Amino acid sequence: MTRPIKISPSILSADFARLGEEIRAIDAAGCDWIHVDVMDGHFVPNITIGPAVVKALRPHSAKPFDVHLMISPVDGYLEAFADAGADIITVHPEAGPHIHRTIQAIKALGKKAGVVLNPGTPAKMLDYLIDEVDLILVMSVNPGFGGQSFISSQLRKIEAIRMMIDKTGREIHLEVDGGITLETAPLAIAAGADVLVAGTATFRGGPDQYAANICALRGE
Repeated sequence: MTRPIKISPSILSADFARLGEEIRAIDAAGCDWIHVDVMDGHFVPNITIGPAVVKALRPHSAKPFDVHLMISPVDGYLEAFADAGADIITVHPEAGPHIHRTIQAIKALGKKAGVVLNPGTPAKMLDYLIDEVDLILVMSVNPGFGGQSFISSQLRKIEAIRMMIDKTGREIHLEVDGGITLETAPLAIAAGADVLVAGTATFRGGPDQYAANICALRGE
């Protein structure tokens, strides 16, 4: 089965002095979603942006904002990011005491809910969650920084999760984030991914290259 591949550029690799322009540029270049990495310096060893920046960026694109919350405790921030313009909110099971309740809270805000699995988090974590989520994000690097190398052991996890998704018969996106390059993108797609988060690989070469970079990641 050939699945259409979505590209969700991570703005972590964009020029932060020109974020609005960068978002308009990747939108015009044909990205499908816009991936927003939110880091708190506590759950992961880096600090990025908060809801105010997401709200400021929202008018620059009508594409879905794919907001990945790497913050703990996460529950208290769900409403702020929903109000700021997130369309999809993804959370880590380790970022709060009750992941099922967190997913329910995202859905109650009218947003699509995703769960994120770190490299050391097993696919089995999804056993009692998969019927609730709209998206599963597999981290193919340890979260916190852009520009890391793909952890190849995650391909087996992607394959296992693709089988789990197919058994449900539901439309659940399988997203992969971390070390996505022209070499690793086909591996992730072959394993079952249908959404690729690509920061460095999208933003390399400046705005004139973004369209070609996105097409190349899709394998076009």
